[in-house]
Amino acid sequence: MIYGKLVEVYEKLEGTTKRLEKTYIISEFLKHVSSDDISTIVLLIQGRLFPNWDERETGVASRLVLKAINVATGLSSGKIENEWKKTGDLGKVAENLIKVKKQVTLLSHQLTVKKVFENLRKLAELEGAGTVERKVGLIAELLTSAKDVEARFIVRTVLKELRVGVGEGSLRDSIVWAFFGKEAGVSYDSKEISIDVDDREEYNKYVDAVQRAYDLTNDFSVVASTAKSKGLSGLLGIVMVGGKPIKVMLAIKAEDMKEAFTRVGKPAGIEFKYDGFRMQIHKFDGKIRIFTRRLDEVTNQFPDVVKHVSDSVLAKEFILDSEAVGYDVKTKNYLPFQTVSQRIRRKYDIERMAKEFPVEVNVFDILNYEGKSMISSEFRERRKVLEKIIKPHKLKLVLAESLVTSSEKEAEKFYKEAISAGNEGVMFKKLDAPYKPGSRVGFMVKVKGEQEPLDLVIIGAEWGEGKRAKWLSSFTLACIDEGKYLEMGKVGTGIKEKSGEDVTFEQLTDELKPLITEEKGKEVQIKPKIVVEVVYEEIQKSPTYSSGFALRFPRLSRLRPERSARDITTLSMVNNFYKKQKK
Repeated sequence: MIYGKLVEVYEKLEGTTKRLEKTYIISEFLKHVSSDDISTIVLLIQGRLFPNWDERETGVASRLVLKAINVATGLSSGKIENEWKKTGDLGKVAENLIKVKKQVTLLSHQLTVKKVFENLRKLAELEGAGTVERKVGLIAELLTSAKDVEARFIVRTVLKELRVGVGEGSLRDSIVWAFFGKEAGVSYDSKEISIDVDDREEYNKYVDAVQRAYDLTNDFSVVASTAKSKGLSGLLGIVMVGGKPIKVMLAIKAEDMKEAFTRVGKPAGIEFKYDGFRMQIHKFDGKIRIFTRRLDEVTNQFPDVVKHVSDSVLAKEFILDSEAVGYDVKTKNYLPFQTVSQRIRRKYDIERMAKEFPVEVNVFDILNYEGKSMISSEFRERRKVLEKIIKPHKLKLVLAESLVTSSEKEAEKFYKEAISAGNEGVMFKKLDAPYKPGSRVGFMVKVKGEQEPLDLVIIGAEWGEGKRAKWLSSFTLACIDEGKYLEMGKVGTGIKEKSGEDVTFEQLTDELKPLITEEKGKEVQIKPKIVVEVVYEEIQKSPTYSSGFALRFPRLSRLRPERSARDITTLSMVNNFYKKQKK
């Protein structure tokens, strides 16, 4: 397929904020994509080169793209920098400058989707001497042949800033409309972009099939390809693959025991809510692999956990959902998450770190057992399997502390036990519910004592003044809504100046500097990647910020390195927290 065809779709998507219209645009396009191109197209529509579970990165920052634009256009670095300052979008810079480029080549040719995809994927494979030059060459080769508008989206794809606002819901529904529209009874008016469904139950059958396939693969490119080539039966035949992480099921908050029981029913399974980090543990073909909630592999960082799993889990193949909690070597008391979070990204001195900051793995669910998916099984059945296969070893690997009851009094007592043991609270689980990857559907709710903190992503900052002039400060925070990051205000408290303390200005500056996409005076825009937990006094309505909300007295409490920017607090969650505030 000619790349320009995909670019036309990008422009249409960029030109509307309506979810229904985006779904229609994508579905109409997918109908005409060949089987050979469908997987690639679906990845590129998301602005991705690899599926969610694939950790490969292009390793390309803004400065390297600037060099590529320089090579492709022959224009001076100064002119390119000035254009960047004016637009704040390197994609637009490439588009504008390709129009006036000085370099003329006889090798220029019409770009195909395959060529763009292959060149950009190669960026992740390069290493060793001369890597920077080769990466610049691969990007410049595309820009040299690109039409101006094509250059915009090539650069944005490289930088993972596509800006077309395609959320998972839109992509899922577009697959249904494109490949099952007639069977699902979908009809729509292309002028008004309105949808009509003949039989909602029949329609939901196809939506659920696509969603299930995505839940099991975490890869819409596989789902779309299967839907196109094998239809509904193909989707229903998709199975979970060991070694490829899937999204974990998420909990919503309940205010108290009464609300928790109302949501999940009686009796309910109640477990300690640990102050640790999620670990999805896979064992297939004799190999144990560990993934975080954001799907990053951390097997090498946790050799102690690999041994604990090998010693304590009596099964050949499985996928476990668990929480790793740090504890004090001397007192054996649980430690707050921030104390052991540094282990997640540690690449050196791993054995020393494992001894200084050991973790206990608390297993609370199982997604696959001996090659068979368990996510459709009831929670009570999944718990029975865990009780059968886990040989607990205190401070190494254990089953999550659990209680099954219908009594609010017993639940309250269990909650107090959890708090006194150093945990955050308790989880309530619906006993007859399946496991829903990536969803907050009410099958699992949490009860915590304090006000619910928000997990937000940093999208901007300001250079400080005086003794803080070398550090970034006043960090702009955002929640997420259908793939778009919406501002919720700024935070500057809860951050320390001296190293060795919880979170420092120097630490944040070091992590954020490579992510700067634009600078205007003291203000910088930052690629959404660094997730932080923020506490606050109150959520307020605000016309100042794009989310419509602002935080009163926000304070940064900790970094969340195990969470991705896609997996932060949503706008709907913020709205729910706002409504539940006690006036």
